[in-house]
Order: sequence, then C-alpha cells, then structure tokens
Amino acid sequence: MKIGLIGLGRIGAFHAQTLAGLDAVDELIVTDARSDAIAAVAAGTGAVAAASPEELLGMKPDGVVIAAATASHPELLLAAADAGLPVFCEKPLATRIDDGVDVASKLAGRDERVHIGFPRRFDAGFVAARAAVQAGDLGRVFAVRATTLDPAPPSADYIRTSGGIFRDCGVHDFDALRWVTGREVVEVYATGDVYGDPVFAESGDVSTGQVVLTLDNGSQAVVTNSRYNRRGYDVRMELHGDADSIAVGLDTGLPLRSVEPDVHFPGGRLHETFMDRLAPAFRAELTAFTELVAGTRETPCSVSDALAADWIAEAATLSLRSHRSVRLDEVTR
Repeated sequence: MKIGLIGLGRIGAFHAQTLAGLDAVDELIVTDARSDAIAAVAAGTGAVAAASPEELLGMKPDGVVIAAATASHPELLLAAADAGLPVFCEKPLATRIDDGVDVASKLAGRDERVHIGFPRRFDAGFVAARAAVQAGDLGRVFAVRATTLDPAPPSADYIRTSGGIFRDCGVHDFDALRWVTGREVVEVYATGDVYGDPVFAESGDVSTGQVVLTLDNGSQAVVTNSRYNRRGYDVRMELHGDADSIAVGLDTGLPLRSVEPDVHFPGGRLHETFMDRLAPAFRAELTAFTELVAGTRETPCSVSDALAADWIAEAATLSLRSHRSVRLDEVTR
C-alpha cells in the first residue's frame, strides 16, 4: 500500500522510519512545511517527496498519517477525510476543545476510518493490564496511579501553544485510564506547581501537575505529570484491586532508583525519551493503522475516544485555575 505522511518534526521523522520498515507499506510519500526536512527524510527512508499536503493527496495514497503541528490538524484531517482516505492523526484533534468538537461533528458518519494516536494502547504492559482488568483478575479496582514524567521541558514556543500540561501530557494518562479500566471519569480535582523556565508562568501553565479523578463506579485515580524528571522518561501505571495489584512500566529501563538495601533495580539502560520507552508501541500503532487501511480491523482509537480524553484535560485545566473540583458534565457538550 501507499501511505502519505504529513509533518516531519521529531515524531513525524520517527514515524517515517517506522513506516518505511513496515512490510505492508510499499511506498511512502512525505511532506512538511520545511523543504530541508522533506529532503532529509526522503533521503533517509527512500520516500517520495511531495511539496505540500495538497500535492501529497493528489498522489493518491491509500492512507494518510498526520504528524504536523497541532494547529493544522483540523484542516488536514478534514482534507484527508474529504478525499475518502483512512487517516491516522496524532493527538489532539485540535488546539482548542471547541475546535475539536467542531472537527468531530464534521467527521460524524465517516469517522470509522480515523485513528487518533494514543500509543499506550499498543504498549505491551498497558495491553496486559487491560486484559487483566477485563478478565477480572484484580477483582474490583479501587485505585489507579498513572505517571508521565518528561526528562526536560519542550521548547518555549511549544509550551506557549501546547494548551497546558494536562492537554499536552496528561491526556495520554487520561486515555490510558479509560482504556485500561473500562470506566469513565466523572469528576476531577487538579493542582500544580510552577518552577523552572518562566515560560510556564507566562503561559498560565504549570511544570508539574497532579489530578485526582473519580470514576463512574466510585473508584479513585491519581495522575501525575512533570516536565522536570531529570533521571529520564517515566511512564507507569499501578492498578490496585481487592483481588490483586499490578504495575505497568516496572522494566529494567525505569528511571527510578531504589534506595532499599541489596535491591539493584533497575538494571538496564534508562529510558531517556518517549521514543526509548514507547518505540515498540509506536510500531504496533502504525501497523494497526495499515490494517485499518487494508480493511482488516476497526479503528483502535476513535475520534470520540480522543474527545473524551480532551474533555478530561479541559476539566482538569479548569480545576487547576479555579482551585475546585470540576465534574465532567460541567464542561462536556
């Protein structure tokens, strides 16, 4: 099959390498706003270069992967859908929640071939945790702890347009929480701390945030996000039930040091970036998209799934700014 890739920044260039190595992909077409990025990725992967998204769509790909800047997601998503193509789009649907709702409305009735990128749904540990919950191995899950800690903040320009730590970072934890537990979030209470780069305060953002979430069965979850985990990239989830407790992410690359006597953990190379931690998941995610393109599977992460995670992030952001708990039905529509 022929796949088009729009956007060749850090994640887009990474996706190009992955797509070029998939057996299902016979031809890869790439484009970006920067001609030097197009040339570099095309040379490194053997991809065909397109000067613009319009030219790429005109080359009749079988499916399109969107990894461009968030502000361009609505226009590119709708253009690909209007062309009748299956689309993989990195989260979020849009920079603003209202725009995301608008995109979802315009895609209604034809969103069954839209796959939104939440790679934790393809991480082996998260997959195993979901299976354990579904099998009833944990009994009633009464508490969940989820963590996403970045080793260093992104650029100041990125922070200014990211929508805040919960919309940019925590949204992955919110989606994983829904997907693994099979429950919906009904209420949140968020707090945060501002330190480090002054751009966080200037942007009304925080460099560390924590959210307490109440699920629709009364269970509790806690999500912690930070931009300053110097030891490495830390993604984990703990699930505690009345029959068993399990953890995702306790591998040999976990950037956490035990101070217990005679405990030598972790024992491998620490995860320095999200690509170190989630490379197999990204590959599995794009493989799933090629299966969606081929018509052999349904979308593994729908537009409505993405919007649900965005609404939780919206509620958490409102809670942070208003210093109170926020019910999801206050913000959703």
